[in-house]
Amino acid sequence: MPGIRRRTRHVEKLSDKPKPVTALGEGASGPSSWFASAGGPTAGIAAATLVLFVFGGLIAPQSLGTGAMSGMLPFAAILALISLGQTMVIQQGGIDLSVPGMVSLSAVIVCYFAESQPDAEGSVALALFYAFAAAAVAGLISGLLVSKVRVAPIVATIGMNALLYGLNVKISGGTPVSVPGSIAAFANGKIFGITQLAYLAVAMAIVVIFVVKATTFGRNFEAVGANIRAARAAGIVADRYQIAAYVGASLFYAAGGILLGGLMQLPSPQQGDNYLMPSIAATVLGGTSLFGGKGNLAATVIAALFLTQLQQLVLTTGASIGVQYLFQGAAILVGVGIYGLNFRNLRRAISLRNRSTA
Repeated sequence: MPGIRRRTRHVEKLSDKPKPVTALGEGASGPSSWFASAGGPTAGIAAATLVLFVFGGLIAPQSLGTGAMSGMLPFAAILALISLGQTMVIQQGGIDLSVPGMVSLSAVIVCYFAESQPDAEGSVALALFYAFAAAAVAGLISGLLVSKVRVAPIVATIGMNALLYGLNVKISGGTPVSVPGSIAAFANGKIFGITQLAYLAVAMAIVVIFVVKATTFGRNFEAVGANIRAARAAGIVADRYQIAAYVGASLFYAAGGILLGGLMQLPSPQQGDNYLMPSIAATVLGGTSLFGGKGNLAATVIAALFLTQLQQLVLTTGASIGVQYLFQGAAILVGVGIYGLNFRNLRRAISLRNRSTA
């Protein structure tokens, strides 16, 4: 009948409409919502961290002693700050290999500038300004190379890392210099018996999470990371968010480097060498895909605690440092593998198999 045919054609046209593009983790090709949502990665890494502490208490009780925990938490906080920066870059589909150079150079700038003008009023504040300004410039150059010149992130940031190390050697001559007393006092200070750096890391994570989740800038930031072509089609200027990621990340690296210098009190010009792989591992363990998209900043902070405690447990048990690197590499491989799976299709296959065997 004519009326039935018209209705049938109308239904066919509606069914042919393309499904809307969704963010990473919500579409058919990404991980299922239970894993991509904030609760999945956070609960997973929190549970893994709890298991690590329990396991560590069984095989090496001294790793949970007051002294051991007091020594571990500041380094966990510093790794958390650095990893927050790395997470922002990886969310945009990039990766930042300039972490070692920036972490090292920031402390060198503060130490050497403050030492050169010890009697100048506000010399420490000015030294901090120079360090963060250098970080912002480095991040801006990396961001421009990646977004405007279309240089691969690995190439752009490894080149920036070499440049930063060159400046490091030029300024320091390879010789450590004592950090200003005020910075050392802050880095080693405690509130209610807990290092101040832990409060700082949590506070910074809350600020960044608020900006990313509760502001227009943050929503556009995540949209660019999830699907840059769709974001551009929606009128979002994607380049500015990619540049912002590298600038913000460099500022976090600088903060971590300065606080690490204050913690050590005699920072080495190579102090940042041990923070590249852990920052990537913490990002991946926190549930952020190396292919870009939505990140989980809270889980990144917990992952930094996990990796730092893991390192302490490895050292306490007398195992070689190579074991720690094996775990870090395995974390990255597992994270990439998890996000490479199509969880929706996997669940459908399991469901069909269960029905067939029922």
